[in-house]
Amino acid sequence: MTSPAAASRRIRRPAWAGRNYSLLTASAVVTSLGSNGALIAAAFAVLESGGDSGDVGLVAAARTLPLVLFLLIGGALADRLPRHRVMVAANALNCVSQAAFAVLVLTGHPQLWQMMLLSALCGTGQAFFSPASEGMLLSSVDGEEAGRAFALYRMAMNGSGIGGAALGGALIAAVGPGWVLAVDAAAFAVAGSLRAFLDVSHIPPREPGGGMLADLREGWQEFIGRPWLWSIVLQFAVVNAVIGAAEAVYGPLVARDSLGGPGPWGLALAAFGAGTVGGALIMIRWKPRRLLLTGTLCVFSLALPSAALAVPVPFGALVGVMFFSGVLVETFGVSWMTALHQEIPEEKFSRVSAYDWLGSLAMLPLATALAGPAENAFGRTASLWGCAGLVVLLTAAVLCVPDVRNLRRRPAAATADRTVAAPAGPVDALGSADAEGPAGRLG
Repeated sequence: MTSPAAASRRIRRPAWAGRNYSLLTASAVVTSLGSNGALIAAAFAVLESGGDSGDVGLVAAARTLPLVLFLLIGGALADRLPRHRVMVAANALNCVSQAAFAVLVLTGHPQLWQMMLLSALCGTGQAFFSPASEGMLLSSVDGEEAGRAFALYRMAMNGSGIGGAALGGALIAAVGPGWVLAVDAAAFAVAGSLRAFLDVSHIPPREPGGGMLADLREGWQEFIGRPWLWSIVLQFAVVNAVIGAAEAVYGPLVARDSLGGPGPWGLALAAFGAGTVGGALIMIRWKPRRLLLTGTLCVFSLALPSAALAVPVPFGALVGVMFFSGVLVETFGVSWMTALHQEIPEEKFSRVSAYDWLGSLAMLPLATALAGPAENAFGRTASLWGCAGLVVLLTAAVLCVPDVRNLRRRPAAATADRTVAAPAGPVDALGSADAEGPAGRLG
């Protein structure tokens, strides 16, 4: 018979892995499993309905445009309302929109405008979900183990993405994209149910503010007063745009023409996910002092997948490139989350996260919509080399910002004082990390 003491030892979690952290991690695993396959499914649903690269780009842009438009409102609401309620409502909208998308694909030939509308609804849900989710995660951990907690969270989320991308590609090849979209709808339903049990009693009540515009101005001042923050977000405005276009538009086309279809492309995306798991494992134990300098150097690797598709390299080489870039970019992802947790006051987490997401995704709708015309004008190979070149150029430019090079990790006691800290100026004396993606949304 097992003693109570032995049972207690068996179920005991680390001090930093509380109830909220566990629920957030479990729900992120579920949604990542469904969404990674659904992104591939949406592209192939367009192609199977008779669409071309321009149509794939329009559907992708329809998803990201409302995400950009509503992010700031979502961030302000998440700092005013209980964050878990915002998350559950957004998950419900995503569930309904993906279920309708699945029904359209399974029952006939969906029209382009229908797919664009449902993708737009899904993007709207994501706009309200993302700032609330990131704010909830940042508030769920504390102390010197925050970096380890973020690494483990991202490892679990990205690890499930491996199965989601690989299984999604295989299911599309076997039964078509409609069933993969249906699985994604079910995943949103399960994740929303888990997030309904999050506890927000530890978060202090918000003081009455001056309204939505005043909240947004306060978040903007917090954002613009930190050079490391706005410079990296500006960098990723371009990096995420060109990588998103390469992944959402050019990748499926290269897979169709040179790799054998959706199955190999799903495995290549899964290799990137496997790389992020490896990177998270490294970051669980490694605590570099200059987190943003280390992370930004690793962002150069995001140029490699576009270059590999431009050649195009054989399938095995593409898998290796995707894995390698995943390992390195995860170092940035964990570093970014750690810096936000350390430097941003808790009551402003969601608003700052909203500006982060907005800047990081602002150019993505334009890039995905223009991917098809760019291919027609310059050719697919030249367009992909252009994507790789822009990643290298912008990453090199960010390294010229002193705050990015000098921001250091601080001890837990100093981090606790961030709730009263002024916006950071030069940080030579200061101490310094998943969406989806962060900046670093692809990480």
